[in-house]
Amino acid sequence: MVYESKHPLVSHKLTLLRNVNTEPKKFRQLIREIAILMAYEATADLSLTETTVESPMGSAQGHELTEKIGLVPILRAGLGMVDGIWEMMPGSEVWHIGLYRDEETLRPVFYYNKLPTAPTVQLCLVLDPMLATGGSAVAAVDILKKWGAERIKFVGILAAPEGIERLQEAHPDVSIYVAKVDQRLNNIGYIVPGLGDAGDRQFGTG
Repeated sequence: MVYESKHPLVSHKLTLLRNVNTEPKKFRQLIREIAILMAYEATADLSLTETTVESPMGSAQGHELTEKIGLVPILRAGLGMVDGIWEMMPGSEVWHIGLYRDEETLRPVFYYNKLPTAPTVQLCLVLDPMLATGGSAVAAVDILKKWGAERIKFVGILAAPEGIERLQEAHPDVSIYVAKVDQRLNNIGYIVPGLGDAGDRQFGTG
């Protein structure tokens, strides 16, 4: 399933994010804010158990999460999505997978994996602002499934139809949550209209 956000705040912040004049500091802030909103949507189906707590006015019925969550940013652009989500869900575990796209072949190149020995969570959120060709997302999910993860979702900001198709073909059980599905990829594998290189714009390396 593909979930494209319809929230007005997401649309507003995405417009600011696309703007070529948005400086890296503001860009990072917007990535963080949109990531929180997207994670809110991606975790709407988490399981709960009933519990009772004592409020200043007496007993109150409430709920506790029964699932632990792992945040898996794809380095390096995915790093900007972690802090906001982690602040919202401080009990989450954070692991890193290093992949970069070869600009000639457009294929993912793996260089780093920092996962624990065995899965310790019930849900993994793969974080990457851009789902462009889909190669890095597919490779990250491949790694997580071989490691033993059973429930995985992709959380991003922009997606191209080509990337969505590739991820769905490889992993039809992985739901995709993005702020916007854009028009297409160009001949060098960038999303159009997109926002440029999310890593370069975050870290001022463009």
